[in-house]
Amino acid sequence: MSKKGKLSVVLLMTMILTLLGGCIKKFDASGYTKAILDVSYKNKTDQYIKLTGASKEEAEKIFEKNMDTTMKGFEALNFPDELENKFRELFEVLSKNVKYTVGEAVEDKKGNFTLDVSIKPITIFGDTYGEFQKQAKAYAEKVSNDVLNGAEMPSDETMQNNVYEIYYDILKNTIESGIPYGEAEVVTVHINKSDGNVYEIPKEDVKTLHDKMISQNTPK
Repeated sequence: MSKKGKLSVVLLMTMILTLLGGCIKKFDASGYTKAILDVSYKNKTDQYIKLTGASKEEAEKIFEKNMDTTMKGFEALNFPDELENKFRELFEVLSKNVKYTVGEAVEDKKGNFTLDVSIKPITIFGDTYGEFQKQAKAYAEKVSNDVLNGAEMPSDETMQNNVYEIYYDILKNTIESGIPYGEAEVVTVHINKSDGNVYEIPKEDVKTLHDKMISQNTPK
């Protein structure tokens, strides 16, 4: 499948670490990085609000926008509302169950920081790909046999929705049995200081974090 519910690319923007000089005595790079990850993936807002002064509503919008962007990949498929909502709920569960540990930050002479984030990637898409192919093939064969026996050929939209229902059920059953994770991988994150004592994680580092959280790899 080409649409696997990738988490929001909007995360690139929510990962901007902004803290003006004078707000606190020393910038806590590790704490702030964890707060950004927590609010973006898990909708945990308390620490983010404490460090940024954002309202609870503003903090919760970060997670919601990530989910909105995730679901945009399905807009062209014209899912029924019920099926679209089911996928959104599933992706929210996956997002809230990503596993990461933020290490201690090291500051250089220019006031920039580096730290390691250890991630145990969710491997549900790769782990279920074979079963999905098997069940999708069985469905296609059933439709073909039914038509040969006189049944009406389903519309392309109906068949597409049925295939995605199969995919949803496989993912949901796997989640209920226990979300699968891979071996921990370490991502080194840079937190750079710019003019006005504003700190920022480079977009390439954010993308690497994003790509590791939920693996999109499938068997070749």
